[in-house]
Amino acid sequence: MDQMNVGLYVDDRPEDRVFRVHPAVYSDPELFELEMKYIFERTWIFLTLESEIARPNDFVTTRIGRTPVLVTRAANGKIGAFINACRHKGATVARFERGNSRYHVCPYHGWAYDASGKNVDIKDRKSGCYAPAFDAENHDLLPIARVQSYKGMIFGSLCADVPALEDFFGDARYFIDMWMEQGPQGMEIIPGRCTYVYRGNWKFQMENGQDAYHFSSTHASFAEVQRRRMEGTGNTQARTYDWKKRLNQESGTYDFPYGHTTVWINLAEVEKRPIYPVLTEIEARVGKEKAQWMLKQRNVVCFPNLQMADQITPFLRLIRPISVDRTELCNLLLAPVGEAPELRAWRIRQFEDFINPGGLATPDDVAVFGEMQRGCAIPELPWLQGYERGMTALQSGADQTAQALGLKPEHSLKGLLEMQNEAGLHAPFREWVRLMKAGVEGRKAYS
Repeated sequence: MDQMNVGLYVDDRPEDRVFRVHPAVYSDPELFELEMKYIFERTWIFLTLESEIARPNDFVTTRIGRTPVLVTRAANGKIGAFINACRHKGATVARFERGNSRYHVCPYHGWAYDASGKNVDIKDRKSGCYAPAFDAENHDLLPIARVQSYKGMIFGSLCADVPALEDFFGDARYFIDMWMEQGPQGMEIIPGRCTYVYRGNWKFQMENGQDAYHFSSTHASFAEVQRRRMEGTGNTQARTYDWKKRLNQESGTYDFPYGHTTVWINLAEVEKRPIYPVLTEIEARVGKEKAQWMLKQRNVVCFPNLQMADQITPFLRLIRPISVDRTELCNLLLAPVGEAPELRAWRIRQFEDFINPGGLATPDDVAVFGEMQRGCAIPELPWLQGYERGMTALQSGADQTAQALGLKPEHSLKGLLEMQNEAGLHAPFREWVRLMKAGVEGRKAYS
């Protein structure tokens, strides 16, 4: 299986303005296993926010690829991440999604670990007739290879051979910072989360956040609800956006090394942003230029498993692949720490309206993902043609806007939103090919 030529699955010819992806990328179980082995288990993966484990002994459980992970804050305040499996027989140690506990006790034989991962009790050890060789072993939880935070976001890797986070994100940090700098005391996840499973490949969601082209067809019912609201016959308290006003707005795409990419759109109704009432404070803290960028719509892919989306209100989408045709999504709504109650309510209503699994848009996407999965499993289906809108507007390097910001993207595109470009899908697939080829050829993921 590791000998397959993964380069055959992406037809990338910049000189000919051609970019195509084979449907097997979404439907081949063997490719999925390679993705887990050579992408998810060999690069940085978003774990949680520091605010989620703010107190000593707080913990969160998550996954890196196929590996369950326990993220904790020890009694001394140090953050750690461990494989969530007892060293005795491998049973899951922390079985809740989150909580606060001084100790994590295995349900099978009662081995206990503290919040730093240290084994503090082996049940009935004195009567166990253990040999000196056993006593000399390390019985602590197994730490993952790398853990690092950036702007309050915790990332982990099962592979030690990864660059520092600052280097990993590069100039994409300018856009990432816009999420994490909206509050003077930092950002936090609003209690409650939306987690669900859809019947489709994980890359469908990775692409969907960069895809403006689907909105008018997939979310036609939401557009109709908006129309009624604009007429005053619907829920006028939702502060919904008039999406038609966006089509003639300037938009753009930048992609960066390691598969990170961002799509941005000027908004015509910035007064509907939850940060708009506190914009003066934000400008004083981060500067007027960055504050004005915070008012734009920005969707960032932090390859491979994190989307930072802000088409409605800022939120995170954590992508967790289960199988080639099953994906778990966890949507986390962000808000400034200490935000005024009326602004918090404003933010929550906007999130519920569009993003929530019971909202007016997410069910549309989930239904279409299932249809796409069925189509991509058809053996006769040739190259997919959904990656080439905007090709003639795409340029290498930084455009004038990026240059003014001091950014050096690998590619840039700018034009009216009505172009609905698909160029933001290229960088993640180029990184997909790079990591997969490095893996099957026995090379390190990062040199």
